[in-house]
Amino acid sequence: MISIGKKIPNFTARATSEVTIKSKDLLGKIIILYFYPKDDTPGCTIEGQDFSKNYNKFKKLNSEVFGISRDSLILHEKFKKKFSFPFDLISDESEKLCNLFDVIKEKNMYGKKYMGIERSTFIIDEKQKLFKEWRKVKVKDHVNEVLAAIKDL
Repeated sequence: MISIGKKIPNFTARATSEVTIKSKDLLGKIIILYFYPKDDTPGCTIEGQDFSKNYNKFKKLNSEVFGISRDSLILHEKFKKKFSFPFDLISDESEKLCNLFDVIKEKNMYGKKYMGIERSTFIIDEKQKLFKEWRKVKVKDHVNEVLAAIKDL
């Protein structure tokens, strides 16, 4: 598991646009990884749209944004296209990244317990050290918190 101030392990992940994301290729950039439960659901859509609206601000701050869920690439492609997200979505069906960042938690919906992604965001600095993390994210104004944290980096 990772912790603040520690270098993240190298990872490779499949993403939309037929892209393979390799963390080592992002050295020198700030990486924003936001984990969300499920494509095309209300909170996840709003969160994606918020990152989308602010995408140019992130780019000006030398940042790359990636959304991550356990959904398939096919579902990710539909979700990305439907809402015109300018960033790629990583499919983590194997839960490798979810486990690395410890975002799989027991959840409860209508009295039924299940394991799912806890909405979380991580900022990784240019040297690939974990700079900041948010867990149990509330979508409203979260993107503004992320932008403010990057400006402090």
